Formats: sequence, C-alpha cells, structure tokens
Amino acid sequence: MKIEEYLAQGGKLTSPGNVPPRYRGELLRLMASFVDSELAGAAGFADTINDAPGIKNRIAAAKITQEKLDHAGRVLGVMGEFGGDMAAYDRSHDWAARMDRDADLSAARHGDDMRLSVFHYPLQGYVDAVVLNVLMGLATVVQLDEMKRVSYAPLADTFREIAPREARHVELGLNGLRQIIESDDGRAQVQDAIAYWMPKVDATFGQSASQRFDTQARFGLRHTTNDKLRELWAQRVNDLLLPMGLA
Repeated sequence: MKIEEYLAQGGKLTSPGNVPPRYRGELLRLMASFVDSELAGAAGFADTINDAPGIKNRIAAAKITQEKLDHAGRVLGVMGEFGGDMAAYDRSHDWAARMDRDADLSAARHGDDMRLSVFHYPLQGYVDAVVLNVLMGLATVVQLDEMKRVSYAPLADTFREIAPREARHVELGLNGLRQIIESDDGRAQVQDAIAYWMPKVDATFGQSASQRFDTQARFGLRHTTNDKLRELWAQRVNDLLLPMGLA
C-alpha cells in the first residue's frame, strides 16, 4: 500500500524513521507554526501580567503565560526528534517583536518565524489581553480538536495532553471578562477590543481554498476544512459572548 493510501485510511506513523520527505516537511511546518505562535503569544501576554487587577488575576495571567511556554516546549521536543538544535531554534527569533497595530497582515506569514499573523499585533493593556485570550483561546481549542487527530502519533498524543489546559485558559479569560464588564466603561472597552480582534483571529484559519490543506489532508495531517473550523469557532464565540450581552 502506498503511504498516502495508508494515511488516508487512518494509518499512523510513530517515529521519524518511517516518515517520507514530503510528509516530514509538512509535519515540521505544522509543528513550527504551533511552537512559534505559543512562544510569541506567551511573550506578548507576559507584559500584561502586572496590568491585571488584583493578585488572583495576575496569577491567572502568569499561569497562562507559563503553560503556553510549556506547550511550546512539549511540541519542540517532538520536533527535536527529527534532528536539529532546538535550543538554538528557541533563541533564533524575537518572540516579543510586534508590528504596527493598524497593519493589514491578513493570514500571511510575516518576518522570519512561523507564528500566526494575529501574534504580530501588539496588546494594549489588560482588557485587550483578556479579549484576545478568549477569542484566540477558543480558536486554539477548535484547532487542537483537529490536531489531536494528526497522523503522526507522538504529536497527536502531545496535543491531547495540551488541549485541556488550553480550554482552561479560555475559562480563566471568561472569568476576567465577566469582572471587566461589570462597569459600563469596562463593557465599552471589551466591545472595542472584540471589534478589533475578531477579524484578526478569523484570519488564523486560513483561506477557504487552500492547496496546503489538500496536501496535508492526503497525509492525514488535516481532516476538517478551514471554513468548517472557522464556522465552529464563530459559533462558540457567539454561544459564550451573546449571553453576556456582548456582540
């Protein structure tokens, strides 16, 4: 049986030694995007820890930052099994670097790392960080539900370990959001932040017609289309925010 037929039928690969070259390239790209996004996300979120009101909120922000770094490290460990100096990789980019807040980056990659475009935009204070944490956290949960099915078994196992903690990050963000919207001013700030971040998080799901998706689907690295994942995310956002009176 050809490798693509085996993978298309739900087959799994378990070690770098039985991974064909094209599959290896797509797998490493997938892992690099996750690692770089977690590192860049943690670097941006770390700056807001001291902006959080009260010790409990600062602890929550610190926990999210620490666990995102841990998640990056876990996937980086899987990448390291394919060779290369992962310590040097970690040091090779400025994860805190950001572009102009009004830049139009769409879904394209920018700079020399593989972070999702949303992590090129700077945060402006605690409210901004909480809103991004909720919106992007929900996107990450949806994307991890997809990645838990990836055909490279060690990576699928790692994503299954990570997924519950990413879901908990959303819960922590929602707790912060409920506190903020208790005041009219806080609610107005949240609405402004939602309007700013929604299209940027939406862009992380990629284009509707994607040749990369078709390639990764043949290898069992993807199963659900970008549009379907985007639809699932938008529905979860509405289900959580509309009962709070947020549009």
